[in-house]
Amino acid sequence: MIERFKALFARKGSSPAPVPAPVGETILLNAYCTRLEIAQPVFAHTLHERFDLSDPALLADLNDFCGYVLSRGDGEMSRDKYHVILHLQRVQHHLSISVSVDGLAAFYAWAAQANALLIGPDGSVTDPQGRVLVGVDDGKADPQARLPYPEQALARKDATVAMLAARGVDVPVTLPPLVCEAELALRSRDETVERARALLLVALRAESVASGEAMPVETLLAKMPLVDDALSPQEQAFLDQEAPAQADCAQFIWRYESLYLLEWALGLVAELPYPTAPADPANVVATLIEMRGPHLRPAAEILDALDLHYRLHWHIRQSRLKNGVAPAGLDADVVIERHRALNWLVRFQHAPWDQVDTPT
Repeated sequence: MIERFKALFARKGSSPAPVPAPVGETILLNAYCTRLEIAQPVFAHTLHERFDLSDPALLADLNDFCGYVLSRGDGEMSRDKYHVILHLQRVQHHLSISVSVDGLAAFYAWAAQANALLIGPDGSVTDPQGRVLVGVDDGKADPQARLPYPEQALARKDATVAMLAARGVDVPVTLPPLVCEAELALRSRDETVERARALLLVALRAESVASGEAMPVETLLAKMPLVDDALSPQEQAFLDQEAPAQADCAQFIWRYESLYLLEWALGLVAELPYPTAPADPANVVATLIEMRGPHLRPAAEILDALDLHYRLHWHIRQSRLKNGVAPAGLDADVVIERHRALNWLVRFQHAPWDQVDTPT
């Protein structure tokens, strides 16, 4: 993998930017930036390559990069490595760039504004100031290194932790901030409506089969034309079964909770209640069938909900590890389904519906 990074440094791509070339001794760096919009470098430099997510090759490189981070040192996951990997999963731009040693201060200032992690020529992963986050040999971090987070992300995390503390829910401050507005490319309104309709179809089918009064798939499709185009492979496989198992039905009945979250995100539900109990399926169905003028809520509201459910999900998992049960006052399945839908909305790991993960 180190050789691959060295090859990246050596490759030539787009023409140099219209700024002075670096003078004297230079250093080759790769910058992985999470902000959707980054400033054009105005300091002296040579730009070798630049990619964003419009190029599928960037996602493939990021996946390899995550594996590279994990492999450093003993090859085991650590908190430092995990936080670096979370950052890489939010990357929007990759630049391979040469700067002079004397010009590093200007480059580091630009990297901080772009919320970038850096790869040095030796393969070390560093913060925007060049301090090692993942050592190439031992996988360890410089105690002074700091992962970059936009102020919005830090403020949202602090607000969620304080709100949960007021409810008696203790979550550690070491849990990282999540994606924020400056890094966000939400699913579109039309994508969200299509996903909601697909969830409604499979939940209705699962509930009807589980109740012993199975609604034929053909009947459901007739009532929701074109929804089959939005079905995920797993959903299509479930609908193709003439007699689904009860366990499969139970799994898809819980999709009412994901659907309820998307209805809230589309402005069809006024408020998202604290996750203490499941939504009423009859109301969930009626809300989508009677849908009028859906529009996505402001990104800040969706991100607030994501931050809350991410930290609640961590709390639930830790309670189960310690006590074998979920904490009182929370419905674990509701939290999980909402967390899944929120991660899909914010394109977590750029995963399609069936592959959406909810790590904590």
